[in-house]
Amino acid sequence: MYGPDCSGQKNFVFILQKYRFLYFFFLLVIYVLILCSNSTIICLIWIHKSLHEPMYIFIAALLGNSILYSTSLAAVYPKLLVDILSKRQTITYYTCFFQHGVYYSLGASEFLLLTAMSFDRYVSICKPLQYPSLMSKRRVTAMLMLSWLWPLLQLMVAISGKVIINQRPCSFSLEAIFCNTELQKLLCIKLEEFAVLDMMILINVALLPALFILFTYIRILIISYQSSKEIRSRAAQTCLPHVLVLVNFSCLGSFEVIIGFFGSGYPKALRLTVMLQIIIYQPLFNPTIYGLKMKQISRHVKMLFCPDKKSQVII
Repeated sequence: MYGPDCSGQKNFVFILQKYRFLYFFFLLVIYVLILCSNSTIICLIWIHKSLHEPMYIFIAALLGNSILYSTSLAAVYPKLLVDILSKRQTITYYTCFFQHGVYYSLGASEFLLLTAMSFDRYVSICKPLQYPSLMSKRRVTAMLMLSWLWPLLQLMVAISGKVIINQRPCSFSLEAIFCNTELQKLLCIKLEEFAVLDMMILINVALLPALFILFTYIRILIISYQSSKEIRSRAAQTCLPHVLVLVNFSCLGSFEVIIGFFGSGYPKALRLTVMLQIIIYQPLFNPTIYGLKMKQISRHVKMLFCPDKKSQVII
Protein backbone atom coordinates (compact mmCIF):
# COMPACT_ATOMS: atom_id res chain seq x y z
CA MET A 1 0.00 0.00 0.00
CA TYR A 2 1.28 3.46 -0.88
CA GLY A 3 0.34 5.99 1.75
CA PRO A 4 -3.04 6.06 3.54
CA ASP A 5 -6.13 4.37 2.13
CA CYS A 6 -8.26 6.43 -0.25
CA SER A 7 -11.46 6.46 1.78
CA GLY A 8 -14.78 8.24 1.54
CA GLN A 9 -16.31 6.69 -1.58
CA LYS A 10 -19.83 8.06 -1.38
CA ASN A 11 -22.46 6.44 -3.48
CA PHE A 12 -25.86 4.89 -3.28
CA VAL A 13 -24.56 1.63 -1.79
CA PHE A 14 -22.62 3.20 1.05
CA ILE A 15 -24.96 6.01 2.05
CA LEU A 16 -27.80 3.63 3.00
CA GLN A 17 -25.83 1.19 5.13
CA LYS A 18 -28.95 -0.31 6.69
CA TYR A 19 -29.90 -1.73 3.26
CA ARG A 20 -26.46 -3.17 2.61
CA PHE A 21 -27.64 -6.81 2.62
CA LEU A 22 -30.32 -6.02 0.05
CA TYR A 23 -27.77 -4.26 -2.16
CA PHE A 24 -25.34 -7.14 -1.67
CA PHE A 25 -27.93 -9.70 -2.78
CA PHE A 26 -28.95 -7.56 -5.78
CA LEU A 27 -25.38 -7.07 -7.00
CA LEU A 28 -24.52 -10.73 -6.36
CA VAL A 29 -27.45 -11.82 -8.53
CA ILE A 30 -26.41 -9.39 -11.27
CA TYR A 31 -22.82 -10.62 -11.08
CA VAL A 32 -23.90 -14.27 -11.35
CA LEU A 33 -26.18 -13.42 -14.31
CA ILE A 34 -23.28 -11.66 -16.07
CA LEU A 35 -20.99 -14.64 -15.56
CA CYS A 36 -23.59 -17.25 -16.55
CA SER A 37 -25.05 -15.46 -19.60
CA ASN A 38 -21.69 -14.56 -21.12
CA SER A 39 -20.06 -17.90 -20.25
CA THR A 40 -22.96 -19.88 -21.72
CA ILE A 41 -22.61 -18.34 -25.18
CA ILE A 42 -18.81 -18.58 -25.06
CA CYS A 43 -19.07 -22.30 -24.24
CA LEU A 44 -21.61 -22.87 -27.02
CA ILE A 45 -19.26 -21.22 -29.51
CA TRP A 46 -16.37 -23.30 -28.18
CA ILE A 47 -18.26 -26.62 -28.30
CA HIS A 48 -20.08 -26.41 -31.63
CA LYS A 49 -17.86 -26.62 -34.70
CA SER A 50 -20.50 -24.87 -36.81
CA LEU A 51 -19.73 -21.72 -34.78
CA HIS A 52 -15.96 -21.86 -35.33
CA GLU A 53 -16.04 -18.90 -37.69
CA PRO A 54 -14.40 -15.46 -37.29
CA MET A 55 -17.74 -13.75 -36.63
CA TYR A 56 -18.56 -16.02 -33.69
CA ILE A 57 -14.97 -16.00 -32.42
CA PHE A 58 -15.14 -12.20 -32.19
CA ILE A 59 -18.47 -12.47 -30.37
CA ALA A 60 -16.90 -14.90 -27.87
CA ALA A 61 -13.98 -12.48 -27.39
CA LEU A 62 -16.39 -9.59 -26.81
CA LEU A 63 -18.34 -11.54 -24.19
CA GLY A 64 -15.10 -12.73 -22.60
CA ASN A 65 -14.10 -9.07 -22.37
CA SER A 66 -17.26 -8.40 -20.33
CA ILE A 67 -16.36 -11.19 -17.91
CA LEU A 68 -12.82 -9.85 -17.55
CA TYR A 69 -14.17 -6.35 -16.99
CA SER A 70 -16.53 -7.48 -14.23
CA THR A 71 -14.21 -9.98 -12.54
CA SER A 72 -10.65 -8.60 -12.77
CA LEU A 73 -8.99 -8.26 -9.39
CA ALA A 74 -10.83 -5.57 -7.41
CA ALA A 75 -12.05 -4.02 -10.64
CA VAL A 76 -15.81 -3.83 -10.22
CA TYR A 77 -18.07 -6.44 -8.65
CA PRO A 78 -15.71 -8.24 -6.22
CA LYS A 79 -14.72 -4.88 -4.73
CA LEU A 80 -18.30 -3.63 -4.59
CA LEU A 81 -19.54 -6.79 -2.87
CA VAL A 82 -16.81 -6.52 -0.24
CA ASP A 83 -17.47 -2.79 0.28
CA ILE A 84 -21.19 -3.28 0.80
CA LEU A 85 -20.60 -5.52 3.82
CA SER A 86 -17.84 -3.28 5.20
CA LYS A 87 -18.49 -0.42 7.58
CA ARG A 88 -15.68 1.62 6.06
CA GLN A 89 -15.08 1.62 2.33
CA THR A 90 -11.41 1.95 1.43
CA ILE A 91 -9.17 1.24 -1.52
CA THR A 92 -5.40 1.33 -1.68
CA TYR A 93 -3.56 3.80 -3.86
CA TYR A 94 -2.19 1.22 -6.29
CA THR A 95 -5.45 -0.73 -6.45
CA CYS A 96 -7.11 2.51 -7.51
CA PHE A 97 -4.62 2.78 -10.38
CA PHE A 98 -5.35 -0.83 -11.27
CA GLN A 99 -9.10 -0.16 -11.38
CA HIS A 100 -8.49 2.87 -13.57
CA GLY A 101 -6.34 0.87 -15.99
CA VAL A 102 -8.72 -2.11 -16.18
CA TYR A 103 -11.73 0.12 -16.71
CA TYR A 104 -10.34 2.09 -19.65
CA SER A 105 -8.18 -0.65 -21.15
CA LEU A 106 -10.98 -3.22 -21.40
CA GLY A 107 -13.44 -0.50 -22.45
CA ALA A 108 -11.17 0.45 -25.34
CA SER A 109 -10.66 -3.26 -26.15
CA GLU A 110 -14.40 -3.69 -26.48
CA PHE A 111 -14.54 -0.88 -29.02
CA LEU A 112 -11.65 -2.36 -31.01
CA LEU A 113 -13.31 -5.78 -30.97
CA LEU A 114 -16.46 -4.18 -32.38
CA THR A 115 -14.24 -2.63 -35.06
CA ALA A 116 -12.83 -6.07 -35.92
CA MET A 117 -16.37 -7.44 -36.12
CA SER A 118 -17.41 -4.68 -38.51
CA PHE A 119 -14.41 -5.49 -40.72
CA ASP A 120 -15.39 -9.17 -40.69
CA ARG A 121 -18.94 -8.35 -41.80
CA TYR A 122 -17.61 -5.94 -44.45
CA VAL A 123 -15.35 -8.60 -45.99
CA SER A 124 -18.04 -11.27 -45.76
CA ILE A 125 -20.69 -9.22 -47.57
CA CYS A 126 -18.66 -6.93 -49.83
CA LYS A 127 -15.73 -9.23 -50.70
CA PRO A 128 -17.05 -12.79 -50.26
CA LEU A 129 -14.53 -14.40 -52.64
CA GLN A 130 -11.60 -12.93 -50.68
CA TYR A 131 -13.06 -13.80 -47.27
CA PRO A 132 -11.01 -17.01 -46.62
CA SER A 133 -7.71 -15.22 -47.30
CA LEU A 134 -8.54 -11.91 -45.62
CA MET A 135 -10.00 -13.57 -42.48
CA SER A 136 -7.51 -16.39 -41.99
CA LYS A 137 -6.86 -17.86 -38.53
CA ARG A 138 -3.57 -15.98 -38.27
CA ARG A 139 -5.20 -12.64 -39.11
CA VAL A 140 -8.10 -13.22 -36.72
CA THR A 141 -5.63 -14.06 -33.93
CA ALA A 142 -3.60 -10.92 -34.70
CA MET A 143 -6.75 -8.77 -34.59
CA LEU A 144 -7.75 -10.26 -31.23
CA MET A 145 -4.30 -9.69 -29.73
CA LEU A 146 -4.15 -6.14 -31.06
CA SER A 147 -7.59 -5.37 -29.62
CA TRP A 148 -6.40 -6.24 -26.11
CA LEU A 149 -2.73 -5.23 -26.16
CA TRP A 150 -2.91 -1.89 -27.99
CA PRO A 151 -5.19 -0.13 -25.43
CA LEU A 152 -3.25 -1.70 -22.55
CA LEU A 153 0.05 -0.37 -23.88
CA GLN A 154 -1.29 3.16 -24.32
CA LEU A 155 -2.92 3.17 -20.87
CA MET A 156 0.33 1.98 -19.26
CA VAL A 157 2.18 4.92 -20.84
CA ALA A 158 -0.48 7.40 -19.69
CA ILE A 159 -0.66 6.01 -16.14
CA SER A 160 3.17 5.90 -15.85
CA GLY A 161 3.33 9.58 -16.74
CA LYS A 162 0.74 10.46 -14.11
CA VAL A 163 2.59 8.45 -11.46
CA ILE A 164 5.95 10.06 -12.29
CA ILE A 165 4.58 13.61 -12.21
CA ASN A 166 2.44 13.01 -9.11
CA GLN A 167 4.48 10.87 -6.73
CA ARG A 168 1.91 11.14 -3.94
CA PRO A 169 -1.87 11.66 -3.92
CA CYS A 170 -3.01 15.05 -2.70
CA SER A 171 -6.48 13.84 -1.74
CA PHE A 172 -7.82 10.71 -0.04
CA SER A 173 -11.52 10.96 -0.77
CA LEU A 174 -13.30 9.58 -3.84
CA GLU A 175 -16.93 10.29 -4.64
CA ALA A 176 -17.49 7.47 -7.09
CA ILE A 177 -18.31 3.77 -7.35
CA PHE A 178 -14.78 3.00 -8.51
CA CYS A 179 -11.64 4.74 -9.74
CA ASN A 180 -12.20 5.93 -13.29
CA THR A 181 -12.20 9.67 -13.93
CA GLU A 182 -11.94 10.28 -10.17
CA LEU A 183 -8.26 9.33 -10.27
CA GLN A 184 -7.38 12.76 -11.70
CA LYS A 185 -9.00 14.39 -8.67
CA LEU A 186 -7.05 12.07 -6.38
CA LEU A 187 -3.79 13.20 -7.98
CA CYS A 188 -4.99 16.80 -8.44
CA ILE A 189 -4.08 16.67 -12.13
CA LYS A 190 -5.11 19.64 -14.21
CA LEU A 191 -6.93 18.68 -17.40
CA GLU A 192 -4.50 20.55 -19.66
CA GLU A 193 -1.48 18.69 -18.25
CA PHE A 194 -2.48 15.46 -19.96
CA ALA A 195 -4.97 16.77 -22.51
CA VAL A 196 -2.72 16.02 -25.51
CA LEU A 197 -1.85 12.48 -24.36
CA ASP A 198 -5.44 11.64 -23.44
CA MET A 199 -6.65 13.04 -26.75
CA MET A 200 -4.15 10.91 -28.68
CA ILE A 201 -5.34 7.79 -26.87
CA LEU A 202 -8.97 8.74 -27.52
CA ILE A 203 -8.23 9.19 -31.23
CA ASN A 204 -6.38 5.86 -31.49
CA VAL A 205 -8.88 3.66 -29.65
CA ALA A 206 -12.16 5.47 -30.36
CA LEU A 207 -12.27 8.12 -33.09
CA LEU A 208 -10.32 6.30 -35.84
CA PRO A 209 -12.07 2.95 -35.16
CA ALA A 210 -15.43 4.79 -35.18
CA LEU A 211 -14.70 6.27 -38.60
CA PHE A 212 -13.65 2.86 -39.89
CA ILE A 213 -16.83 1.26 -38.51
CA LEU A 214 -18.92 3.98 -40.14
CA PHE A 215 -17.17 3.35 -43.47
CA THR A 216 -17.70 -0.44 -43.32
CA TYR A 217 -21.40 -0.23 -42.50
CA ILE A 218 -22.03 2.40 -45.16
CA ARG A 219 -20.37 0.09 -47.70
CA ILE A 220 -22.41 -2.85 -46.43
CA LEU A 221 -25.60 -0.81 -46.73
CA ILE A 222 -24.77 0.24 -50.30
CA ILE A 223 -23.79 -3.28 -51.43
CA SER A 224 -26.84 -4.81 -49.76
CA TYR A 225 -29.18 -2.29 -51.36
CA GLN A 226 -27.75 -3.10 -54.80
CA SER A 227 -27.87 -6.88 -54.28
CA SER A 228 -30.58 -9.51 -54.11
CA LYS A 229 -33.17 -9.89 -51.39
CA GLU A 230 -31.30 -12.90 -50.00
CA ILE A 231 -28.10 -10.90 -49.47
CA ARG A 232 -30.06 -8.04 -47.88
CA SER A 233 -31.69 -10.49 -45.50
CA ARG A 234 -28.34 -12.06 -44.62
CA ALA A 235 -26.75 -8.66 -44.03
CA ALA A 236 -29.61 -7.62 -41.75
CA GLN A 237 -29.46 -10.84 -39.71
CA THR A 238 -25.72 -10.68 -39.10
CA CYS A 239 -25.16 -6.92 -38.88
CA LEU A 240 -28.17 -5.78 -36.84
CA PRO A 241 -26.97 -7.31 -33.52
CA HIS A 242 -23.53 -5.75 -34.02
CA VAL A 243 -25.07 -2.35 -34.76
CA LEU A 244 -27.29 -2.51 -31.66
CA VAL A 245 -24.35 -3.42 -29.42
CA LEU A 246 -22.18 -0.75 -31.05
CA VAL A 247 -24.77 2.02 -30.66
CA ASN A 248 -25.44 1.05 -27.05
CA PHE A 249 -21.75 0.95 -26.13
CA SER A 250 -20.94 4.15 -28.05
CA CYS A 251 -23.67 6.10 -26.25
CA LEU A 252 -22.53 4.93 -22.82
CA GLY A 253 -18.88 5.54 -23.72
CA SER A 254 -19.64 9.04 -25.01
CA PHE A 255 -21.47 9.95 -21.81
CA GLU A 256 -18.53 8.65 -19.77
CA VAL A 257 -16.00 10.72 -21.76
CA ILE A 258 -18.14 13.87 -21.55
CA ILE A 259 -18.72 13.46 -17.82
CA GLY A 260 -15.01 12.73 -17.37
CA PHE A 261 -14.06 16.06 -18.94
CA PHE A 262 -16.89 18.12 -17.44
CA GLY A 263 -17.80 16.01 -14.42
CA SER A 264 -18.17 18.90 -12.01
CA GLY A 265 -20.93 20.41 -14.12
CA TYR A 266 -23.18 17.33 -14.05
CA PRO A 267 -25.46 16.23 -11.20
CA LYS A 268 -24.27 13.23 -9.19
CA ALA A 269 -27.50 11.37 -9.99
CA LEU A 270 -26.69 11.48 -13.72
CA ARG A 271 -23.11 10.32 -13.16
CA LEU A 272 -24.34 7.47 -10.96
CA THR A 273 -26.92 6.45 -13.56
CA VAL A 274 -24.28 6.29 -16.30
CA MET A 275 -21.96 4.23 -14.09
CA LEU A 276 -24.73 1.77 -13.25
CA GLN A 277 -25.60 1.46 -16.93
CA ILE A 278 -21.97 0.61 -17.72
CA ILE A 279 -21.39 -1.95 -14.96
CA ILE A 280 -24.87 -3.57 -14.94
CA TYR A 281 -26.70 -2.99 -18.21
CA GLN A 282 -23.88 -3.29 -20.75
CA PRO A 283 -22.46 -6.70 -19.61
CA LEU A 284 -25.99 -8.17 -19.74
CA PHE A 285 -27.03 -6.44 -22.97
CA ASN A 286 -24.41 -8.10 -25.18
CA PRO A 287 -25.20 -11.79 -24.45
CA THR A 288 -28.93 -11.04 -24.61
CA ILE A 289 -28.67 -9.47 -28.07
CA TYR A 290 -26.39 -12.15 -29.50
CA GLY A 291 -28.33 -14.96 -27.85
CA LEU A 292 -31.64 -13.77 -29.29
CA LYS A 293 -30.72 -12.09 -32.59
CA MET A 294 -27.93 -14.29 -33.98
CA LYS A 295 -29.78 -17.16 -35.62
CA GLN A 296 -27.11 -19.85 -35.18
CA ILE A 297 -26.40 -18.94 -31.55
CA SER A 298 -30.11 -18.62 -30.76
CA ARG A 299 -30.74 -22.10 -32.11
CA HIS A 300 -28.06 -23.62 -29.88
CA VAL A 301 -29.31 -21.67 -26.85
CA LYS A 302 -32.84 -23.01 -27.41
CA MET A 303 -31.50 -26.54 -27.76
CA LEU A 304 -29.57 -26.12 -24.51
CA PHE A 305 -32.51 -24.97 -22.42
CA CYS A 306 -35.36 -26.62 -24.35
CA PRO A 307 -33.92 -29.86 -25.76
CA ASP A 308 -36.05 -31.56 -28.38
CA LYS A 309 -35.10 -35.12 -29.31
CA LYS A 310 -36.79 -34.78 -32.68
CA SER A 311 -34.58 -31.87 -33.75
CA GLN A 312 -31.09 -32.50 -32.45
CA VAL A 313 -28.46 -30.00 -33.57
CA ILE A 314 -25.52 -31.62 -35.32
CA ILE A 315 -22.21 -30.52 -33.81
